Amino acid sequence: MEARAVARYIRVSPQKARLVADVVRGMEVDEALNTLSVMPKKAARIIKKVLESAVANADQDPNIDVDTLYIKKITVDQGPVLKRWKPRAMGRAYRIRHPLSHITVVLDEA
Repeated sequence: MEARAVARYIRVSPQKARLVADVVRGMEVDEALNTLSVMPKKAARIIKKVLESAVANADQDPNIDVDTLYIKKITVDQGPVLKRWKPRAMGRAYRIRHPLSHITVVLDEA
């Protein structure tokens, strides 16, 4: 049985979030939570929260043993991009891009 959780429109770059997701992909859940709690990246806190949500979703199903869960699939997809403008010298303006992410975590029993 699978359990999943999705966080959409997260304000972190997908490129930066994928670095964290690649570390925990395939790990057992408790090992992944320990790894994410000591990782000094913003995306680690967000992915940890999504992982805890997926564990809570799995806990709702009486057929799933929460102690044997592992991360079957974790994806970080590109969301929309917030475009902002920053004033520069001599009347110019530079575009600032704030990319958003969609994070999906799928857990399965070992």
